[in-house]
Amino acid sequence: MKILVTGGLGYIGSHTVVALSEAGYEVVIVDNLSNTRIEVLDGIESIIGRRPTFYELDLRNELQVVELFDKEPSIEGVIHFAASKAVGESVENPLLYYENNLSAFIYLLKQLAVKPKSHLIFSSSCTVYGQADVMPITEKAPIKVAESPYGNTKQIGEEILKDTVKVSSGLSAIALRYFNPIGAHASAKIGELPLGVPQNLVPFITQTAAGLRKELAVFGDDYPTPDGTCIRDYIHVVDLAEAHVAALTRLVKGASSSDYEVFNLGTGKGSSVLEVIESFEKVSGSKLPYRIAGRREGDVIQAFADTEKANRVLGWKSKYSLDDALASAWAWERKLRNLD
Repeated sequence: MKILVTGGLGYIGSHTVVALSEAGYEVVIVDNLSNTRIEVLDGIESIIGRRPTFYELDLRNELQVVELFDKEPSIEGVIHFAASKAVGESVENPLLYYENNLSAFIYLLKQLAVKPKSHLIFSSSCTVYGQADVMPITEKAPIKVAESPYGNTKQIGEEILKDTVKVSSGLSAIALRYFNPIGAHASAKIGELPLGVPQNLVPFITQTAAGLRKELAVFGDDYPTPDGTCIRDYIHVVDLAEAHVAALTRLVKGASSSDYEVFNLGTGKGSSVLEVIESFEKVSGSKLPYRIAGRREGDVIQAFADTEKANRVLGWKSKYSLDDALASAWAWERKLRNLD
């Protein structure tokens, strides 16, 4: 079966391409290279032993999306990663996020909705819950007013998908609400590769440890948490990739309980920013320079998943620990910077 992975040279996308290929799917990758490099394709090829079909195009151009499906009419499924993803940047540049995260998704759905049979996995986020009232967060937790334009695009994306599935008899879909992906492939041939200043915690940590950044800024130490810093559920990206394979297989087998389902993907355990720093110092054997800065707009206090539904229904469970994930991220950073 031929599967289109949009944003397939990005961080989560590249690891999912590997997992899909190893599971026997034929993968077609689309990426506009706005937040990654073409060399990621070499890393994927080195891991799986073949070079997936790749198209460099911008999904915001509807004509290019139409032409893609004309060239690849046998695409039966799409895993849609292509989106801007930084909370802080979305607050500063909301229109970029609304255009990039919603128009491209609509153009994709227009192509899938007319197929006699198709499947879509939407890359959603735990940000749809806002600051949840109860921890851990289940899929039944209320969707709150988004804390950022990024979070809002994920909420709107889910609504668009749910409405489209209702009127498209051949389309089945799953929205996967990620918590915080970190880590890298065990080969250290692919990993998180942000262009410019990292927006996420772990690549900033590894770049600081590698000497690329002077110090890490910890945004706020006055939150109502045990050590005052924000708490998140950090999931190894390889675990996350394997969850996509499990979700796609569920769609392909027609095993879904409805044409639109939602699953949380996390470890079920929350870790504070200071605990992540402590874990990194342990696995790397070096002290990390950091300073306490003011709170960052758009950040919630804490978020960690109840993963019971994904564990039971998808038959999937995270395998890797926080230490495992940080060790793999550090191995990737060292290889990237030729530090070994």
